[in-house]
Amino acid sequence: MANEFVKTFVQTCNYLQDPRHVARFQYVCGVKGTFPVKPSKPEGGDSETNCPGLRKRVHHGGPSPDASVDNGAAGDATAPQANGMQGDVTVGPDTTRAKPLRRNSLTGDVGQEFLIQNKFLFYLFTFGTELGNEMFFIVFFPFLFWNIDALVSRRLIVVWAWNLFVGQSTKDMVRWSRPASPPVVKVEVFYNSEYSMPSTHAMTGTAIPFCLFMLTYGRWQYPFLFGFCVALSWSVLVCVSRVYMGMHSILEVITGFLFSLLILAFFQPILEQIDNFYMTNHFAPLVIIVSHVSLGLVAFSLDSWSTSRGDTAQALGTGVGAAIATHVNYQLGLLLDPPLSSLPLTFPSISTRLVALALLRFLIGVGVILVTRMVMKAVTIPFLCRLFGLPADDVRQARQHMKVELPYRYIVYSVVGFSCVCVGPLIFRILNLA
Repeated sequence: MANEFVKTFVQTCNYLQDPRHVARFQYVCGVKGTFPVKPSKPEGGDSETNCPGLRKRVHHGGPSPDASVDNGAAGDATAPQANGMQGDVTVGPDTTRAKPLRRNSLTGDVGQEFLIQNKFLFYLFTFGTELGNEMFFIVFFPFLFWNIDALVSRRLIVVWAWNLFVGQSTKDMVRWSRPASPPVVKVEVFYNSEYSMPSTHAMTGTAIPFCLFMLTYGRWQYPFLFGFCVALSWSVLVCVSRVYMGMHSILEVITGFLFSLLILAFFQPILEQIDNFYMTNHFAPLVIIVSHVSLGLVAFSLDSWSTSRGDTAQALGTGVGAAIATHVNYQLGLLLDPPLSSLPLTFPSISTRLVALALLRFLIGVGVILVTRMVMKAVTIPFLCRLFGLPADDVRQARQHMKVELPYRYIVYSVVGFSCVCVGPLIFRILNLA
């Protein structure tokens, strides 16, 4: 009985991991590849697209060795045999030629041209995938902290940092490659050099909305069904967008979703204790720095360099900066959370003054963060290159060294996190915008 269950489970996982399902979904959504059709099937067995099990990452850029295979669903009589410019696909007035918006951050690969026949879905899923990218977090966390609820924002950062650390570390232990292309169309290539199991976009895209719902329901007045539907819709949009982009299989997205819920279940009972420790314990800054640096060293030792190391260090660095800033704010009396007697909180009525103050805080604060990040980056990378005797003329090459990338990400984003939680609110007080 147990053996049958294991066998069925493995077969189900292999089925959900098959890249042809990703290609079919892209085809239905109007994404067509421009791969040339392979004239004949080579003798000696199936290609990689027919073997959806464990795949090792290709460590170089550009197309895979079997890049002449079409972007169809091989072996599926219901799917078009050529999901590209050949056969039944017509390049009409409603079809747009496009390339990935951002090149691969490690290899510099700009990706292959593809066709879009449903612009609405393209823009919808592009927005969905951006909900898991760096620029969104640079905007979202500060806005939430400065204009809505500082307590919710700083606790949310804790969960976000741990989700990225666990997710990226798991990727480097499992070491599955991205879905094979072809048959999959790479609508995005920025993260194509990373491992893919589980989807960290799915993890953060699930953790952020559901943790936000978990922290605000009962603290703020709004209907339960409304909050749950918003969280679920947010999560589903991010998860589905990763399949649309050709970055993850169905199995990897489902695993990321469930993995994130497991992490949330672990942190839900202890988030308040963690926050109180950060604020009140005199040894908190030392514990914060040592624990986060140790976690980063563990993550960076799992495999060779890739963009996932930067993401891991970035999340941990942001967590360090925000946690230390929380301690500083509390010790200086600058952290004024509303008293428990005022709960549940109600959303204030919208007025011109309220909107103007929120926009001013947001624009000034984000400006401070972006300038801080730019200055720290310009100073930190050359300094680390000189410190370790590395050439500083090629930034991408320099950052492939762990001894440059790890401290660079930690230093820059710890300062960014500190600026968001401490420096920004202090500036608002000085300018009478608090």
